[in-house]
Amino acid sequence: MTDGAVAGPAPRGARRARPSLAAAAGVWARVAALSFGGPAGQIAVMHRILVEERRWLGDGRFLHALNFCMLLPGPEAQQLAVYIGWLAHGVRGGVIAGVLFVLPGVLAIMALSWIYVIFGEVGLVAGLFFGLKAAVLAIVLQAVVRVGRRALTNAAMRGLAALSFVALAAFGAPFPLVVLAAALTGYLGARAGMAAPAPGRGSHGPGGGALVEDRDTLLGEDMAALPGAGRRGALRAGACALVLWLAPVAGLLLAFGSGNVFADIAVFFSKMAVVTFGGAYAVLAYVAQEAVGSHGWLAPGEMLDGLGMAETTPGPLIMVLQFVGFLAAFRGAGWENALAAGTLGGLLATWVTFAPCFAFIFLGAPHVEGLRANRALAAALSAVTAAVVGVILNLAVWFASHTVWTEVRRIRTGPLDLALPVPGSIDWAAAALSALALVAVFRLRLGMAAVLAGGALGGMALHALGLAG
Repeated sequence: MTDGAVAGPAPRGARRARPSLAAAAGVWARVAALSFGGPAGQIAVMHRILVEERRWLGDGRFLHALNFCMLLPGPEAQQLAVYIGWLAHGVRGGVIAGVLFVLPGVLAIMALSWIYVIFGEVGLVAGLFFGLKAAVLAIVLQAVVRVGRRALTNAAMRGLAALSFVALAAFGAPFPLVVLAAALTGYLGARAGMAAPAPGRGSHGPGGGALVEDRDTLLGEDMAALPGAGRRGALRAGACALVLWLAPVAGLLLAFGSGNVFADIAVFFSKMAVVTFGGAYAVLAYVAQEAVGSHGWLAPGEMLDGLGMAETTPGPLIMVLQFVGFLAAFRGAGWENALAAGTLGGLLATWVTFAPCFAFIFLGAPHVEGLRANRALAAALSAVTAAVVGVILNLAVWFASHTVWTEVRRIRTGPLDLALPVPGSIDWAAAALSALALVAVFRLRLGMAAVLAGGALGGMALHALGLAG
């Protein structure tokens, strides 16, 4: 245990010694290497390895931590890794878990970004990304089903998910407002005596297996009184993360002012880091509105290409933002060496996206962990998870609109704000490939790797036949 690790003595039910920091780093490296498929798949991997196999913590504590991360802006899977790493080994454990979770994706997306701008217009490469879009659509719809099956345990949760979807899709409600409204609803409902979802039945719990009780795990269940060293260490680390995040942003603004692409990247993604909830699936719609519509850094199709990259590589799906930052600087910096500018822009976007995550977890987790027994807070966090189902469904609709149709018309009437595809603009090749991907996911139950590979091969074949634009 290091850096004021927060867990007390191992419970009597634990049969194995708590792992060393070096051993834990190996476990986190394994989690990172297997973290494909967006937050739903990544959280499932963490649950399988950390709860079912290693028994570091039980389902109750796992879901409590997850629901808190759902309430935060940014990538909940990476934040959950930081949270659990901190629980097991203090600040150093949280940093190791969070960095390892991101590192494979940083390297992979950067390599693919280079390939994209150098060879992106080559027919087979264009066809590959065409096919990946169809596969990604099926995977996002699968995420809706998976998360919904776990989170929507009663009529109230289903109602929250439906209201969340309608607010986002039909009225353009801001993500923070939707999430905070859900949290407030859950909190007030619990205070009024309404039943909360049963423990262990949250959005990403065990897939039908036996419930792992906290008392039978290495970390145990008693966290009501956190050791002072653990709390102080976490708060110091959180303050340090805030400085490491905000100092480069302030420096770029002072040195170059607004209008410089690097300063704009730093400010835009920093703002995104504090106002976007629901992880990568939710943040994509926000980035599409701003980075595509307002800044003109890339086109909607390129956003989907970037998501296809993120889906096919390990690490958080939100790594798509590195691709956005890469293209923004590649095109907007005006450097003679555009690849160097793109690389710097991509790394800058990644830095200001993930540095706040460490700050949020280290500053908030000690307080939230001490409130695990608070029934009203647990209900608020569960309500947030239900609302996120609506957020992901909204993204699936956005995906379908931009994958299967080539033209989308926006309708604004009073409070109504709808984006509807133009029926005559359907892309039949994309529609057919998307339908096959849906069959592969929901009927044949093929794995994500097979679906993505099939989509990529199908896209290249259609492009070679001249059937895909």
